[in-house]
Formats: sequence, C-alpha cells, structure tokens
Amino acid sequence: MSCMIQNREKFLNQIASRLDRPRITGLIERPKWAFQPQQEVLKDASQDELLEVLREQCKKIHTKLYTTNLEELPATLDEVVTSYGGGPIVAWKDARFSKWGLDQLMKTDWPKQYIDVYEWDYKNGEENITKAEQANVGITISEITLAESGTVVLFSDENKGRTISFLPATYIALIPKSSLVPRITQAAQKMREIHQKTGHVASCINFITGPSNSADIELNLVVGVHGPIKASYIVINDL
Repeated sequence: MSCMIQNREKFLNQIASRLDRPRITGLIERPKWAFQPQQEVLKDASQDELLEVLREQCKKIHTKLYTTNLEELPATLDEVVTSYGGGPIVAWKDARFSKWGLDQLMKTDWPKQYIDVYEWDYKNGEENITKAEQANVGITISEITLAESGTVVLFSDENKGRTISFLPATYIALIPKSSLVPRITQAAQKMREIHQKTGHVASCINFITGPSNSADIELNLVVGVHGPIKASYIVINDL
C-alpha cells in the first residue's frame, strides 16, 4: 500500500524560510573530505590480524572467544553450552545451522541429554518471547563483526527474533571468520552493499558488544543488569 505524505512542500518551505534561505531542490554533491581517518584504522589488516584484534578486545568486554573449524564446531558449541550449565536453549531458525553440521547436536544429541532446544518460529507468536525468557542460552549468528570494538551485528527477520540475544541468561554468537571487518565504518559500507544487492533492509539491526554492562551508578561496572550475564563468541574458520 502506497504512503501519502501530507503537506510536504509547505512543511519544507517553512523550514527553509525559518533558516532564512531558499529551498534546495536539486541533488546535493557529496563533499570530498581532505581527511578520512575512519578509513585508515586497520585498513590493511588481514582476516587473521582482525581476529587477533577481536581476541584482545574480548578480554576487555568480558567475553570468551573460541576459534574452531566446521568439523569441530559441534564439539565447541557443546563445550560452551555445557560451561553455561546446559539448557533450555533458544536459537534462530536459520539454514546455516544445518549447513554447518549442527543438526545432530541440536536435534538429536541435546534432546537425548534432556536439554530443551527451541527454534524460533514467527507463527508461534508470543510463545517465542516466553521461550526466550525461560532460556538459559540464546544462540544467534553474526552477519558482520567489528574487530575493533568486539561487536556482533545481528539482522532480525521473521525467523531471527531479536529477543534471543538479550532475554536468555547467557548468549552465544556464532561468527563466520569472513564476517570480520575493522570497525563500524566498514560495517556501514557492507550493509549498504547488501541493500544495493538485495533491495532489502532487516526489520531491526542490533549491534551487540559482549554481555550487558552498566556503570551508571557511581561509575561501578556491573555486568548483566539488563541482558545476558555471560557471552561467548565462537569464530568459525569459513575461509
């Protein structure tokens, strides 16, 4: 359904008038900046070098970092979940879990150990939220990962609920090594490229840096105030 903008011209003309200048109606030329320091940080870093930057940053954001390959991913994920005390687990409904060989673990091995695994399903409505609230572990996948700040970027859609990353007691982000970029500058560029290629923008994009942190009261850092109390990143060598 098309959307009508009411009184647009009158509104813009009034703003221009208050600024005491004529309306700008043509295209605006993109400025050419003499210096762009945001492009220089880590610009020549390899994926291995970015991984080391991420590793060091994780020490500062109270996040454990694991590295693995696809063959060892099920064992690594099981190790992390076990360290968090097991389930219940809530995860995205994402074909990459199967592609990465996690079906045996998530659909057979964990249920045999009486670990409840719930897969997000938009058709279940509020039940998804309830399951996320009750979960001990939430598992998602990072689409873009900022090495400099230790930040994972999540694209939400109908099968990738936002609450999986902040309602469970603990959180695990699966990170393809290919998703590593230096910083938010490159993340923004990558998101623009994705939009230009697909014509689609995620309904919600979350930037998450480790577990919940707050130092609002007397500058005393408290972890887990309004989200997971523990977080782990599992970097998968997919290159």
